[in-house]
Order: sequence, then C-alpha cells, then structure tokens
Amino acid sequence: MVDIDTLVKQFQNRDQVAFKQLYGMYSKSIHGVVYNIVKDTVIAEELMQDVFIKAWQKADTYAPSKGRFFTWILNIARNAAIDKTRSKAFKQSRQNYDADNFVDIITSNDNLDRSTDAIGIRKFVTNLGQKCKEIIELLYFKGFTQKEASDELNMPIGTIKTRNRNCIQQLRDMVL
Repeated sequence: MVDIDTLVKQFQNRDQVAFKQLYGMYSKSIHGVVYNIVKDTVIAEELMQDVFIKAWQKADTYAPSKGRFFTWILNIARNAAIDKTRSKAFKQSRQNYDADNFVDIITSNDNLDRSTDAIGIRKFVTNLGQKCKEIIELLYFKGFTQKEASDELNMPIGTIKTRNRNCIQQLRDMVL
C-alpha cells in the first residue's frame, strides 16, 4: 500500500495510476456527500466526476500544510454541489416535479447513512452533542450555508460559526 502523501505527490505530478487509486479511495465518499446535497443520482455521478477532473486540473493548488487531501477534494465537491443547486437550470428542473412522482421516493436512513459514511465519519459525529450533530448535518451533509443553518436552527449566524468551528475541532480531536 502506497503512503497517501506519496500518492498525492504522484497525483500532482500527473500520474494516472495515482489518479485511479485516489478515485477508487474517495469516489464513494464524494458521491455520497454530493448526493446528499443534490438529491439526484445522475447529477451526483456527473458532479463527482467533474470534481475529480477539477482536482486533476488544479492539483498544484493543493497544499498539505493547509489540510488533508480528502478535505481539499471534499470541499471542491461540496462547493460544486451547492453551486449546482443554486443554478437556474437546477431550480427550474425541480419546479417541474409533480407530487405523484414523490410517492415511495424516500429511502431508509440506512441507505443514506451508507452513502455518507463511506469513510466512517458517522460514528464520530454521533458522539458529538446534539447541537453539533445538527450543525454538522446541515452544513456538511445537507449543504446549507451558514446563513441558511442560522435560519433553520433559529440561531445567530455568529453562534453557528463558533459552534461549527468548535464541533469540527471536537471531530478532529476524536479522529486524530
């Protein structure tokens, strides 16, 4: 097994084998996060592939000193998914749905958990306090902005920002 740092350096040097290995390691996790935001399998698949292409093209912008590679690519994916949901075409496509199309569309939480927990983070999130769980769920799994989370939880945006920072630090302490 190749060290992740070595693999990332090879990726940055345009090594196609490294690309394939990183894709194999992270594609399910990225797909799960994107799907939780866009709620469409086809769009999630397209965005996931776009994310890896963008990462390949912008590989030289990744700096290990600023964080882990997975976090970097996850942020690219999350931003791409949020941008997609804010696009005019996406919003218009959602307006055309009829209520009859939504019968039996809800999947069980088990399926949702499997798609978002490909890297095993769910077990750590469940150990957080209730406020942290709510904030992490909205910001990272559902793609809310901090303002939207503030409105949803009826909290000042400054409180959302502070709790988010503290919750992420708690997760880091648990994982690392």
